Parts: sequence; C-alpha cells; structure tokens
Amino acid sequence: MRRIGLAVVVALSLTLAPLVSEAQPSEKMPRIAFLHVGPPPASGPSPLGLTVKRLREIGYEEGRNLAVEYRWADGKIDRLPGLAAELLRLPVDVIISADTDAILAVRRLSPKIPIVMTVIADPVGSELVASLARPGGNTTGLTIMSSELAGKRLELLKLIVPRAARVAVLAHRDHRPTAQLIRETETAAQALKLPALYIVQVRDPNEIESAFVSMIQARAGALFIQNTDLLGPLRPLAALAIKHRLPAMHPFKAFAEVGGLVAYGPNLDDVWRRAATYVDKILKGAKPADLPVEQPTKFELVINLKTAKTLGLTIPQMLLLRADQLIE
Repeated sequence: MRRIGLAVVVALSLTLAPLVSEAQPSEKMPRIAFLHVGPPPASGPSPLGLTVKRLREIGYEEGRNLAVEYRWADGKIDRLPGLAAELLRLPVDVIISADTDAILAVRRLSPKIPIVMTVIADPVGSELVASLARPGGNTTGLTIMSSELAGKRLELLKLIVPRAARVAVLAHRDHRPTAQLIRETETAAQALKLPALYIVQVRDPNEIESAFVSMIQARAGALFIQNTDLLGPLRPLAALAIKHRLPAMHPFKAFAEVGGLVAYGPNLDDVWRRAATYVDKILKGAKPADLPVEQPTKFELVINLKTAKTLGLTIPQMLLLRADQLIE
C-alpha cells in the first residue's frame, strides 16, 4: 500500500508540475513612455520612432518584452502635469522627453521616476541636472547645446546677410529655456558687434503672423527661430519667412528641408537614437544620477539654395563648401 501511495503521489506531482509552473506570475514587462509638449506627428516618421527602432536593434520588441506609451500636450504647457500624472499612475519605468517643461512636470510629481532627456538646450541652466558629468537626481540623457551655439548661428547669419541692420529672435514667452536663449544670444551679438537684437516672444502660434509683421516694421534683416514645438510646425514658419522675405535660421535641418533658408545644429536623428542607450542602461539597473549627460559631437549646416534664390541671396562660396547638405 505504501508503494502504491508513493506512486500516486509521484504521478500527481508530475501531472500538476506544469500547472503550478504556469500559475507562477510572469516577469513584469518594462514600460517606457514618451511625454511630448507638441502634437503627434501628422504623417511620416517621428523622431521618437528612431528611439524605438534603436531599442529594437538592441533586443527590445514592443509587445513582447517592452511596452511603449505616448502622451502629447498639443502645444499646451498646462496639459503637461495631467499627462505626467497619468503616466505615473500606469506606472512606467522610464520617461523620455524632449521638453524642459515636460520634464519639470514629471519631477514635481515624482523625484524618483527615471527620465531620459533628448533635445534639451541647457539642462544645467534649466536645473534639470547638477552638472553634465554628474547629473544627480533622476534625470540624464542628451543636450543639444542650443544656447551655447547662439554665437555660431549669428555669425552664419551675418555671413549670409551682411547688410542686415538687425537680427530678430522668435521665441515662446512661456517656454522655460527662452530666458537663457535670449541672454546667450544677446551676449553673442555684443561679441560680434551686431546691432541690437529684436526679440519677439509669443504665447500662441496664432500670434506668429503678427510677430513677422512687427519684425519687418523693426527693420529686421534676418531671423533666428527658437527650437520648440510650442511655435507650431516648421513648414508654416518657413513659409512666413519667405513671404516676408526674411532670411531665417533654425537649429535643425528639418527646417531647411521644408523651405527654411538655413539650419545649423546637432544631428537630431543621432540624438534620438542615442536616447535608446540610456533607456537600455536604466532598464538594466543603472541610475540616472550616475550616467553623464552626452553632448553632441556632430553639427550640420544645411542650406536651401532654392529659398536663397527666392530671397535674392547669394550664399558665400565658403559656406557652400562647408555645408553638409545643399537643398536645390
């Protein structure tokens, strides 16, 4: 009887073992989120997709071992706190953002959730990190050094439009990095002995048309446009600059690709791909505080020759030779 009983127990244990195994909770799938101050892309590939694509290349597959969330504020800063709270309730393991206001909205709710920043102009000045080498806190990632490049951009505009009496700067009044951008640009203008800048700040894309009118009335001969989705899509900005015959520059090549005159700044695609490296390290246990902030190593000069012709401009030969891309 003992032998029969033992045999029954063994048989039952072998039968139930798979059921017990199946009943064990599966490993939690990591969840990342993109929090963006602008609207979702109307069509075509999104820069955010480059991060997801790079994550796929290093072993993450959405739906299999990674969940991805997207939240868009549609250009309304006041929506960011609610969207941040929504993501934290899910919860998520890492938040990726290209906007200072979005990152601050998350940090006000949670000082612990890891954040990977991407297209951030001045993370130290905006108090997102203590320093580039030792970020501290819960935020790290990449900076595009936009404010620090102000002098280079003004120098390029001066070469393209040497007779410009004044350079206008179009920025968003409520965007956190705007004050730093203006300070850096004014300092650069003084160093280059340029006439006083004409600063135009708007709160809504609906104000941009009248902003261009005021630039022309102020005799601005060239324009630098701040990098922020709060000013709306790039194509209408490029079209307005051409309409008012105002040579315009933007930090990213996408501006020149949709008709803007010139762009100078980091390779944005590379920035978004590099963000995946930070996400991977954090999901594997690294702390944002211990991951140094990366600075760009490649800068692109892109000139739209078709727009230059429309504006009656002759691009100096030295710039044509230096350009990474000429759009005809």
